[in-house]
Amino acid sequence: MIFVTVGSQKFQFNRLLKEVDKLIKKNIIKEEVFGQIGVSDYKPKNYNYKEFMTQEEFNGYIDKSDIIITHAGTGVIVNAIKKEKKVIGVPRLAKYGEHVDDHQIQLIKEFTEMNFIEECNDIEELEEKIKKIKNKNFTKYKTNNDEFLQNIKEYIEEI
Repeated sequence: MIFVTVGSQKFQFNRLLKEVDKLIKKNIIKEEVFGQIGVSDYKPKNYNYKEFMTQEEFNGYIDKSDIIITHAGTGVIVNAIKKEKKVIGVPRLAKYGEHVDDHQIQLIKEFTEMNFIEECNDIEELEEKIKKIKNKNFTKYKTNNDEFLQNIKEYIEEI
């Protein structure tokens, strides 16, 4: 399954939703697709979607998906890579009215350089990225929470 999510920004991300629809219609994407489309006014024709969902619903789609196609929402990306999902990051761009600036390009670049995700800066490359990601191996995300908690515990014990 592929989960497409555009977050809950006050901006549309029609460009991504339309491209996924096109790739399904061309039979490039054969898997089941579900989209979380936010405030986008484009309504997908070839896959099911919901504007917004609860955190529980959202996590359910992350869990049952093999591939996540998303904007550069760090919460979504980190959640997905913690669960070892394959992520394609597509930045929202100001020139299309998708955000106020182009900071998402840098966020996606950072995650890509750490080999956590596949970046797709040109929507026309989404087809290629979907094909490529299926056989790509990514770096596993490792949290340092345990080390952090241990340091706090040791500090408290010293007091």
